[in-house]
Amino acid sequence: MTDLLYKSESYSIVGILFEVYNNLGSGFSEIVYKDAIEYELKEKNIPFEREKEYAVKYKDTILSHKFYADFIIYDKIILEIKCSEAIHNKHISQCLNYLKVSNNKLALLANFHKDYLQHKRIIL
Repeated sequence: MTDLLYKSESYSIVGILFEVYNNLGSGFSEIVYKDAIEYELKEKNIPFEREKEYAVKYKDTILSHKFYADFIIYDKIILEIKCSEAIHNKHISQCLNYLKVSNNKLALLANFHKDYLQHKRIIL
């Protein structure tokens, strides 16, 4: 069995996701879940940045389009929040792009579905 990348940090984050889902349930917009996650991160003194901006470098220039990751937690894990019927390939691609431009290795994709909470680890 292989070790999970950032195992204890990931478990802390997933615990927060379930705490938020167990308290709010389903049906809210992404911004509400993000606000609740921010509250929980602050309560647990977990270091994070919200809406972290990343530039895209192409050859010798920086492109005008920027990426904004929902959260960067522990200065090394991207947390992306969705409220969708399912986790789609485009959500995974979005996380992979964030990992590429940030030079991070792990993204957690959380989907607050109407009936349950999904989460997926994405490693680059």
